[in-house]
Amino acid sequence: MVKLIQSLHILPRWIILLIDLSILAFSLILAYFIRFDFQIERFLTTNISQGLPIFLICNLIAIFLTQSYSGIIRHTGLQDGYRIAYTTTLGVVFTLVINYIYLNIVGSNVIPLGVVTMAYLNSLIFLIGYRILVKYIFSYYKHAVHRKANVVIFGAGKTGQLTKQIFDSDYSVSGRPVAFIEDNPRIVGKVINGIRIFSARNNLDKLMKELKVSELIIATPNLSLERKNEVVDFCLKNNIKVRSIPPADQWIRGELSFNQIKDIKIEDLLGRESIKIDSINIIREIKGKKVFISGSAGSIGAELVRQVLSYHPSSITMFDQAESATFELLNELSVDLGDTAIHPFIGDITDMKRLEDVIRKVQPDIIFHAAAYKHVPLMEDNPLEAAKCNIVGTKYLADLAVKYGVGRFVMISTDKAVNPTSVMGATKRIAEIYVQSLYNYLLDQRGPNTTSFITTRFGNVLGSNGSVIPLFKKQIEKRAPITVTHPNVTRYFMTIPEACQLVLEAGSMGRGGEIYIFDMGKSIKIVDLAKKMVQLSGLELNKDIELKFTGLRPGEKLFEELLNNKENTIPTHHPKIMIANVQKAEYGLIEEYFQQIQEYLELIDEAALVELMKIIVPEYVSNVSKFEKFDQRDTTIPSPSSTSKIV
Repeated sequence: MVKLIQSLHILPRWIILLIDLSILAFSLILAYFIRFDFQIERFLTTNISQGLPIFLICNLIAIFLTQSYSGIIRHTGLQDGYRIAYTTTLGVVFTLVINYIYLNIVGSNVIPLGVVTMAYLNSLIFLIGYRILVKYIFSYYKHAVHRKANVVIFGAGKTGQLTKQIFDSDYSVSGRPVAFIEDNPRIVGKVINGIRIFSARNNLDKLMKELKVSELIIATPNLSLERKNEVVDFCLKNNIKVRSIPPADQWIRGELSFNQIKDIKIEDLLGRESIKIDSINIIREIKGKKVFISGSAGSIGAELVRQVLSYHPSSITMFDQAESATFELLNELSVDLGDTAIHPFIGDITDMKRLEDVIRKVQPDIIFHAAAYKHVPLMEDNPLEAAKCNIVGTKYLADLAVKYGVGRFVMISTDKAVNPTSVMGATKRIAEIYVQSLYNYLLDQRGPNTTSFITTRFGNVLGSNGSVIPLFKKQIEKRAPITVTHPNVTRYFMTIPEACQLVLEAGSMGRGGEIYIFDMGKSIKIVDLAKKMVQLSGLELNKDIELKFTGLRPGEKLFEELLNNKENTIPTHHPKIMIANVQKAEYGLIEEYFQQIQEYLELIDEAALVELMKIIVPEYVSNVSKFEKFDQRDTTIPSPSSTSKIV
């Protein structure tokens, strides 16, 4: 029997049609018997030999009109029930029409009206009933033969019920929902679609053991991040696989299928609750404006392009030296540009002539400066390039913004600029100092009618180029050892869309000269992050994959900071955005420093350059770096002849 059911994939339509006609015939015959109290003698006196063909022909016409035989019986749902009801009603209407014609010609009904009514009810019950029966037979044998996992669904709402239906209707899916669990105590104890709802907070360990649960599916769309982490941690602790249902707006053609149920990713657990931004203020600043984005092909820059596009600027100028990444982003954006013109330019932020040519052509109203070198250990080995891109490139773009009357300049900085221990962090801090001192100088010289320079400072972004998460993913895929620099190292994390939303919000609220810092939430131990990623991959640490501590890399910190020891914050109207109250620098002095930086770059003298950076940023103290020898120094500007290049 099991093999027979397994071999029946989809019944041919002609078989379903024959079954339906047989049920219709049986329904009419049963109606006659009911009408005549099951007395065979009276039944034999009826004109059923005429009535039965007419009844079947009328219903056959209705079946062809509604295509009720075309459904897959084991997937019968509510819509199929509506179609059967419509078909049988149409068949009865046709029968009554024939009855009326027959009455006017012969003087009597071909089928008694009472029999027609009972036949209609019988047909409706039997046609729907046998489909449901077949559906449950398939479901029963599916679970009997293919049962591999007992599944619990977290959330008994609409999404949870759809998830249950997917398991019930898809013959190829392994697993069987055995319970719903819910945080809502009002519905605990009720039964939906044949399975009971249990509490997700009380005696969950006992429930999972009793039901022998192998998998849990999170089907609560608005589950808080804190609660989601609690559920995932419980599952990992008890060796239960955990997956989730994507938001409804990500369902393919508005429908959920089994293939869309996804494994929980670490990014799902590290993001935070959705941010409320002042869209009206951002629209006022961006709509109809010409926007220039440097570093537009990078992870932050590309997301800025996407989000700025949604606010309908008149144009977006993309500026980046990465040709392939720019090409890919253009292909992605080409389907939904609306009235916005996209101007892609390939160029280096440190090429002043190229940069000025582009700025002069597009005449931007707003600049978002995301171009930067940001890999800490790599920049520790290449300080000249770090300074050229992060310091000089920023100066070029800022000076051009003033020259060509750009209204707003938003620079994207990093928490590594706070108490920097690396070349990269120091270069970003110097860039911050320059744009802030430039604004203050212009404010004194020209008044408020000048370019507004605004800086945003935040930590690591999930999935960005150079983030630790993509590295861990590659190591897990290859079963290579997971490498963590230090058991106590911690980092702040933020999703790329979240970071860019806050950049747009801060950029729209800034008047000029501010350094905005973002609430990064709680810092996370990288070793805990690595362990959780291994568990989410279904692997066992130190059995399937090894964890290795490699030591801090050049320039790295144990923990990141958003403020240095001499800074404090000023709140804004947005709870996740604050203004850093930083020490201001004199523009004239910074200009002198920049002339020295340019000289050391031309001389390719990285030692003198780093020494100067430590003078400009007194809190810059190298860590695990060849430049630590310069931390004990005087405050005079180093001479190129007084120091040798470090190899």
